[in-house]
Amino acid sequence: MTPNRSDSRGLLRYATDPGSSSFVEFLTAAGSDLLPARRMSLGEQSTGAAIPHATTIVAVTFDGGVIMAGDRRATMGNLIAQRDIEKVFASDDYSLVGIAGTAGIAIEMVRLFQVELEHYEKIEGTPLTLDGKANRLATMIRGNLGAAMQGLAVVPLFAGFDVDAASASEAGRIYSYDVTGGRYPEQYYHSVGSGSVFAKSALKKLWKPGLSEDDSLAIVVEALYDAADDDSATGGPDLTRGIYPVVYAATADGARRIPDTALDTVVRSLLERRAAAPGS
Repeated sequence: MTPNRSDSRGLLRYATDPGSSSFVEFLTAAGSDLLPARRMSLGEQSTGAAIPHATTIVAVTFDGGVIMAGDRRATMGNLIAQRDIEKVFASDDYSLVGIAGTAGIAIEMVRLFQVELEHYEKIEGTPLTLDGKANRLATMIRGNLGAAMQGLAVVPLFAGFDVDAASASEAGRIYSYDVTGGRYPEQYYHSVGSGSVFAKSALKKLWKPGLSEDDSLAIVVEALYDAADDDSATGGPDLTRGIYPVVYAATADGARRIPDTALDTVVRSLLERRAAAPGS
């Protein structure tokens, strides 16, 4: 959307005035129609089934950080809208965010969240704490409440490496949310999305203290596989098309994406085990 002349003057005024360290507050004052929840006319938001939705996200803490993974399927009612959507992102150097819910709004919210964290660090000269980042995301979700009440909910999963933790083994953190912006610290593991019930059942059986990053990678891939086995909105790995889950890890070395070459090995090992015991 191109702002008119008066909008442009307002944007210029807010851009040049010293202001809040929150980019969301700046955007709300200078151009609220650019916020994710305002991008679509509310009168067009009544048919949620006709809009792509994203599921499922899982996260697991391990000895040295946290890992987050998402399947690649987006659905539109009973149709597959996209087979290779990306639902997990690095929100900054030490944190991760995964999206479940209305795909378009969720992706825009993630982009705005990334700018929010970068903006704060530039204005204040220091990054937010991990709790502070989780709180900022909660505020953004609360701002989408009106759209959520009309069927366009966004329920992300947030996780990261807490650089202020007493030790690296305790630094992995996971936060879940509800559509009102309620923020809930989670222990050990968590999952959101339509396949979360099945994924959490798998995580409950597989998680144990002292996991390595490689162990955690195998666990999140298996949890997503189990979710896809029982939830039609969750897509499993597709070796024919070369489609694997999107997986990120956050450790003391920062946030990074796990390459598909590493995922291929894990997926093939899982499929071989399941082929030997298909009822398991």
